[in-house]
Amino acid sequence: MGVLEGAFLGLVQGLTEFLPISSSGHLAIVGTLVGTQDPGAAFTAISQLGTEAAVVLYFRQDIARIISRWVLSLTGRVPRADPDARMGWLVILGTIPIGVLGLLFQDAIETTLRGFVVIATTLWVFALVLGAADRFGRKQRTLDRLTWKHGVLFGLAQSMALIPGVSRSGGTISMGLLLGYTREAAARYSFLLAIPAVVLSGFYQLYDEVSTGAAIAWAPTAVATVVAFAVGYVVIAWLMRFITTHSYTVFVVYRIALAAVVYGLVLTQVLPAWHGTSFG
Repeated sequence: MGVLEGAFLGLVQGLTEFLPISSSGHLAIVGTLVGTQDPGAAFTAISQLGTEAAVVLYFRQDIARIISRWVLSLTGRVPRADPDARMGWLVILGTIPIGVLGLLFQDAIETTLRGFVVIATTLWVFALVLGAADRFGRKQRTLDRLTWKHGVLFGLAQSMALIPGVSRSGGTISMGLLLGYTREAAARYSFLLAIPAVVLSGFYQLYDEVSTGAAIAWAPTAVATVVAFAVGYVVIAWLMRFITTHSYTVFVVYRIALAAVVYGLVLTQVLPAWHGTSFG
């Protein structure tokens, strides 16, 4: 993978990370089609550090307030029932499922589950889930009404994104809508919840690659991360404005259309059905 290819994949990462259309699925599809092949879980995890830096920058005031109130609650200077202190605990609680499942199923995540049949299937299945959640969710609850039970359910939904094609934001936003949260509340918590999971995953993958002596395309990965940060920030700002007046229908239609395209590319043997297979 060259620097230009890394920049292009960083662009794809930044454009798709926060939209409910699956960044990992897009990286696998686009990477293979441009001849770079699936950049893999390690590249995806590390480049996601760029997009998470964009989240931290965009929500910096919220994050600073949550962290400070959470720390003060540990010493009793702030009541533990304080909304921001509770949010700190809820983000920690919601991160546990993806951490545990990610470690348990790491091999499958990096190999079998990256197959294009899997990606196409999860694209359309979870498009229907997002569409149903957006159509039938009450959209009344705000984040100050987030409960411990709901925090766990958000976390379980986020863990589904370990499968390419599901979408981290799509899974958690769908869960939020099904639980009755507003579009903005579901999206905001989705972004906050992703920070520890993505950062820990990125650094874990980086440590794993370095410790095993694996060859890493450092320059393309670094360029991809920087590009993903810049593009991701713009996408966050756009999405938070978009969902105040629009539904998620456009993303549902896009996911279904993309799934159909991927199935077609698999049937015509442009894309391999399963990870590691070839047509030669």
